[in-house]
Amino acid sequence: MFNITKTYTVESVTSGHPDKICDQISDAVLDECLKQDPKSRVAVETLGSHGLLIIAGEITSFADVDFKEIGKKVYKDIGHTDDLNVLTNIVKQSSDIAQGVDTGGAGDQGIMYGYATQGPEYMQEAVVKVHQLAKGLETLRRTNLKFSWLKPDGKTQITVQDNKIKIVLVSCQHSEEIEQSTIKELLIEYLIHPIIGDLSGIEVLVNPTGKFVFGGFAADTGLTGRKIMVDTYCGLIPHGGGCFSGKDPTKVDRSAAYMARFAAKNIVANNFAKQCLVSVSYAIGREYPLMMEALNENGESLANLVKEKFDFRPKAIIERLDLRRPIFLQTAAYGHFGKPNLPWEQIVSI
Repeated sequence: MFNITKTYTVESVTSGHPDKICDQISDAVLDECLKQDPKSRVAVETLGSHGLLIIAGEITSFADVDFKEIGKKVYKDIGHTDDLNVLTNIVKQSSDIAQGVDTGGAGDQGIMYGYATQGPEYMQEAVVKVHQLAKGLETLRRTNLKFSWLKPDGKTQITVQDNKIKIVLVSCQHSEEIEQSTIKELLIEYLIHPIIGDLSGIEVLVNPTGKFVFGGFAADTGLTGRKIMVDTYCGLIPHGGGCFSGKDPTKVDRSAAYMARFAAKNIVANNFAKQCLVSVSYAIGREYPLMMEALNENGESLANLVKEKFDFRPKAIIERLDLRRPIFLQTAAYGHFGKPNLPWEQIVSI
């Protein structure tokens, strides 16, 4: 049985956070490969640190990709202005892996989870709001002249106690000259209050160190796949450990997690459960999952229903969710779930 406690904390980060920059670069490379060759095999990792950007991994594709240009463009488009020295190390996918994937098998072993609950986004409300806060920082920076001091890096966090929001935390990169009191005042008026609502009884923390001038790779090291909880359900349900970004859909770390969300959401949307947790595991090269389970809010198994209605073979997932399209850069910030335009978020009759 799974159970989300009454007291928990969830977090998100902005697109300008070092780890998220790396996720976006990896997915930008993936999208470019898929745009030119929908059957591209891609597993790309990115590391950024103090003026250095490294793009490495395995790609088998007919695509002609300028990796250095993609890395620099993503960084600049996010809003960071410091220069990067870009190094690349890309090789072809191992033939040992390819021989299993070519026959329809999973691209790796692993465990994946999908979850849904009742509500407009079929997600926990605090998870939705913490992403809205992070995304709101970017929106204010790009669209509101009152926030010309706001820079790309940032983090948000919400603490829930007894099912009520008790603490809201926003850390945002800013220019040197602005006062912290002004930052807090503006963020409460334009960001926090519009999203959270009545702040009575809620502690609001803004830049608790007292200063956040340096951000991005100028301040910290980023790495693809280091925000897997932010990407999924903020730690409220289990995670198998595999990241998503930079991986083509033959990698079940990504595609099966999307399918598990698709199944869980449609179980709830079709009134078979109020909450649903789907779990699945694979062996590399094997077509069918080794394990499949689905639980409702009472811990009762819905596995037979999921097995009947949803095909978790890798090729079937790719076909049903149409995953050979260049749609993945948009997932690399502010969560992979709860965005209505993504194929694994569609509601169908089952």
